[in-house]
Amino acid sequence: MSGPSEGKYELKKVKVYLHEAGKSNSRITHIDIESPEIAEVIKEGEATYCAGKAGGCFIGLKKEMLERAKKIIEKKKRKEDGQK
Repeated sequence: MSGPSEGKYELKKVKVYLHEAGKSNSRITHIDIESPEIAEVIKEGEATYCAGKAGGCFIGLKKEMLERAKKIIEKKKRKEDGQK
């Protein structure tokens, strides 16, 4: 896990759950990641790629998702620079 570094922008209000099979309508045990910012990038029903890495996981983004992610990055850069 590399933590904060240049080109990384922290996502706020992220909740992560290990969801047990057979509970709350879950058919299989899985990990739920809930975040308004992630929901802006990966829309409901879209599928992408996730792989484990040291200390966590990596979620790859498809072309449409990358465009939405770039918009969030630009907003975060403007906020850092004190612009709106």
